[in-house]
Amino acid sequence: MRKLLIMGPPGAGKGTQAKILAEKYNLVHLSTGDILRNEIQKKTVTGLEAQSYMDGGNLVPDTILLSIIVMSCSSDDENSNSFIEPAITAPATYSFFRDGENAVSYSGQTTRIEMASQTASAIKDPLKTQAELDAMFSHIEGASDFEDLPGLELNSSSKNVRSKTAASVDYFSSNTTVSNALKADFDSYIGEQVQEVFPNWDNVASAGNSGQLQENGGGSTRYINGKGLEYNQAFAKGLIGALITDQILNNYLSPSVLDAGDNIVNNDNDVLDEGKDYTTMEHKWDEAFGYLYGAEEDPQNNIPVLGVDDFLNKYLAKVEGDPSFAGIAGDIYDAFKLGREAIVRKNYTLRDEQVSILREKISLIIAVRSVYYLQAGKTYIAENNPAKAFHNLSEGYGFIFSLQFTRIPNTNSPYFDKPQVDGFIDQLMAGNGFWDLTSETLDQMSEQIAAEFGFTVEAAADDNN
Repeated sequence: MRKLLIMGPPGAGKGTQAKILAEKYNLVHLSTGDILRNEIQKKTVTGLEAQSYMDGGNLVPDTILLSIIVMSCSSDDENSNSFIEPAITAPATYSFFRDGENAVSYSGQTTRIEMASQTASAIKDPLKTQAELDAMFSHIEGASDFEDLPGLELNSSSKNVRSKTAASVDYFSSNTTVSNALKADFDSYIGEQVQEVFPNWDNVASAGNSGQLQENGGGSTRYINGKGLEYNQAFAKGLIGALITDQILNNYLSPSVLDAGDNIVNNDNDVLDEGKDYTTMEHKWDEAFGYLYGAEEDPQNNIPVLGVDDFLNKYLAKVEGDPSFAGIAGDIYDAFKLGREAIVRKNYTLRDEQVSILREKISLIIAVRSVYYLQAGKTYIAENNPAKAFHNLSEGYGFIFSLQFTRIPNTNSPYFDKPQVDGFIDQLMAGNGFWDLTSETLDQMSEQIAAEFGFTVEAAADDNN
């Protein structure tokens, strides 16, 4: 392929000569000015970044110009004289601007993550009353339920955790009975902790009797019910599915939400939410992003550093740390970035392809951790360390509960539905619960979960994660 570079000062006739040469020799005419204007018109990440310099009366840096030129020259079409639109690629970071202003917002998600975190911690405080814990879960605007943080005023917020638990459009908008039953599960974790475990806080637990167990060798003390379950773990790990995953996969990434009403038309025409720098569709995507990354300090402008909260973010880091699943964190981050860029570029097919990736990969996190904790519990039972075994099994209980909020790509179904999940939980809680569990039961359950997701039990049980 022949390539000619024409340079000269303004007014020298570069464009005129380029057009003549393109017509005579059947070449593609690429103008840096035209390319740059096209990027700005399409509101790409590169175009918006360039515009911010131009609006300030500054020259666009060479690095930006070179980037768009390289993308435009990547086509092998030698027979077209039309402008070549570069392929849509994921930006380096989740950073999107409009007219020089930040166009990403997910403060509501950050708020709910912190509310959930403080509530889960409070469930371990035997001085808390049921009324206090219920109030934290169902926070009312203006109530003094939380510790406010710098830049994050929880008590004055109108948001709460309970209202968004098991509340996705796709799974629960037409099934409020199931939604209410799932919310009631979390209510019961709080109530039974206060009524069963707190009164026996200083007693040694045994089969059928709530109390405390210390891990072998002077390790951590665990507080369990008569079946060995830590309610605080069931609450926290259950929210990974019922709040975080459900809102990401089945609500904000759903076409029912992204494309609701006039969202497509408004996004196509860059009609912004009142007083905001984003379209509704852009914002819905950002809210999904916020449920995974919202507790991080600056995930928009820096590659996320995972493990900053005790919910999905933490366990994505753990699965990424397992060599069998290494790369999953990058896959998820890239899908979020590319999907958001696709919305900016009005490419909804590409957007939906990223939704499928996110549904598969995020669901996988829950499955891997379910199997990991079942197998860890089995190991510690064999070592006659019931406190450590029951702690791991309590985490596994929460992740198994969360399986019903996963999503098979291109379907409206979870990998395991509620009856199947209820069946798993019934197995875990049968008789004296964890006190009676056998390695055979734990292996059978692990194999069933792993097979559905296409990985091996051995891979998920890796101590590295």
